[in-house]
Amino acid sequence: MNAESDERTGESAANGGGGAQKPETPANSAESGHEGTEEAPLGSRAPEFIKARRTLHLSWQVGVFVVGLAVVGAGIVMLPLPGPGWLVIFAGMAIWATEFVWAQLVLRWTKRKVTEAAQRALDPKVRRRNIILTTVGLVIIAVLLGIYLWKFGFVMPWKIDQ
Repeated sequence: MNAESDERTGESAANGGGGAQKPETPANSAESGHEGTEEAPLGSRAPEFIKARRTLHLSWQVGVFVVGLAVVGAGIVMLPLPGPGWLVIFAGMAIWATEFVWAQLVLRWTKRKVTEAAQRALDPKVRRRNIILTTVGLVIIAVLLGIYLWKFGFVMPWKIDQ
């Protein structure tokens, strides 16, 4: 059919045959930094030969979902255990975002919130407050450590007989 041949060439009848060039323009302008508000277009980033065949594209989506799920699952396991749990979870979300619009939207929201938090952290009043709170916390820990050493000496907690 005509629609299938249009899909295989990267063009569709819905956008007037210019489907191959449409995704490049917003992505290039977002990468160049001229427009801070424009972002890469949403949608699948699978190769064109995979998107051209429905069953192959569905298989691709299932594979991306399974790999992303494994990475996110490993990140969740790493949260209580030693390891970069949140970093691995976000890596799994990035894997999902290569194929699924909902994951792309979650990553955009996360990037926006992280940027806002970084800007707030650079505020001099907030930095001063954070430095004061850190100093108070360190003093409390030092006092508790001093009390422990005064009372028990240098003995590990699991070897205390009292």
